[in-house]
Amino acid sequence: MTLRIDIFCRVIDNYGDIGVCWRLAQQLAVHQSVAEVRLWVDDLVSFQRIAPAVNAKTPTQLLNHVDVHHWSGNEAAFFPTPADVVIEAFACELPAAYRQQLSGQELWLNLEYLSAEGWVEGFHLQASPQPESQHKYFYFPGFTPNTGGLLRESQLLAQREAWLKSTAAQHTLLQKLGLAPQQITDILQHRLRLVVFFQYESAPLAALLQALSQQAQPSLVLSPRASDVALARSLNLASVKVQQFGFLPQAEFDQLLWTSQLNFVRGEDSLIRALWAAQPMIWQPYPQSEDSHLVKLEALLQRSSLPPLFQQTMLNWSTGYRSDLVQQLSECLSMENWDKWRAEALQWQATLAQQTDLVTQLLRFSQQHVRQR
Repeated sequence: MTLRIDIFCRVIDNYGDIGVCWRLAQQLAVHQSVAEVRLWVDDLVSFQRIAPAVNAKTPTQLLNHVDVHHWSGNEAAFFPTPADVVIEAFACELPAAYRQQLSGQELWLNLEYLSAEGWVEGFHLQASPQPESQHKYFYFPGFTPNTGGLLRESQLLAQREAWLKSTAAQHTLLQKLGLAPQQITDILQHRLRLVVFFQYESAPLAALLQALSQQAQPSLVLSPRASDVALARSLNLASVKVQQFGFLPQAEFDQLLWTSQLNFVRGEDSLIRALWAAQPMIWQPYPQSEDSHLVKLEALLQRSSLPPLFQQTMLNWSTGYRSDLVQQLSECLSMENWDKWRAEALQWQATLAQQTDLVTQLLRFSQQHVRQR
């Protein structure tokens, strides 16, 4: 039996929600057990920034085998008959007109935020009773076999391997980003360290730039913010340059992470993609009240096999305890530790790749539910 799937997504901020939902929708749409995927999004303008093929003025469109619908704020808007599987991304709450049509036969899932915390295993796939004798199930992505897994396209790691062997493809991407010919040559010949810096504004970029300047190899840092370029100019570090880059389609962002030698990423979607990139990386979780984001960071680090130096550096990066951060970053970047960091990144990727991916697990649970109804 093939499934029809509806995904509802509200774009809150920083594009992480729509980033995850768009990857999920595309991976579901090409699966042999799925007949149709409809993605309901409330902000097509933001969506367009990570998927340029989106027409922000068209309420209904077919993209990459996914039926994309604009989800307006009009609660009286018409919604078609609900699909077999209904995914409410990040507790966005279904529109009333759609929810009223639920018969109780559908599988209703709340796709939760990613977390490495231990309690996630106990709540994954637990039912939450709803009015009219309906049930909504919590679906928790995660890093262990007792969670819902991570988003990973079936050919992703093979595509990465092929990409790393193609200097022509890397050259084309770097050229598109506006790098000078000599910069591209130096990056591809490992004379210039390429760093991707995709972080929140609170990130201590100055510490990173100072640490990079202490290395024998010069560095080029790519950041989406003009203010980061200005900061680098004010520091006037001869061997480090910051250059701005614009929004990229998700596939090209993945390729940039593969090409880069060091990745600084933020939020959920970019963390997962950096893990699959298997390059040294530092993750900055979304800052939350009462430092709950640090609990998530510590839980992630405990799931890794990173040596204490790398774990403490990543933790200090987000805690604000930065008195020795430049020194710690310099130690991580030193010749003595750099190869260790690269090896750990590859090992982390290999360990996570042994788990069943999120889409396969989600569809397996969905098929079981449909057969039992």
